[in-house]
Amino acid sequence: MAMNHEYSRSAPSRAEIEAMPGPVLLEFGTPWCGYCRAAQPLLEAALADHPSVRHLKIEDGRGRRLGRSYGVKHWPTLIFLRDGSEVTRLVRPIDTAAIREALAQIDGSG
Repeated sequence: MAMNHEYSRSAPSRAEIEAMPGPVLLEFGTPWCGYCRAAQPLLEAALADHPSVRHLKIEDGRGRRLGRSYGVKHWPTLIFLRDGSEVTRLVRPIDTAAIREALAQIDGSG
């Protein structure tokens, strides 16, 4: 799957995410967040090598329960899941190497 460029205002339920098979990247943030905007080229470069990873880009903020259920406090928070279980997470990534390493862990190549 390709990288999502737009944050979804509606989020799947936690149960729906936990039922997703295979590698999933949950990205929590907002379109106006400077850290989130800075991470976009890094994410795009890293995801290009992992087309099988499902990328869910979720708009987070006050009253958004999904982010709270994952303990999100800073944006962007990237949660890397395999078959619905969290493998690792990155908060405010600053380079593609860390993202690539995390993607490899969930995509079966790490």
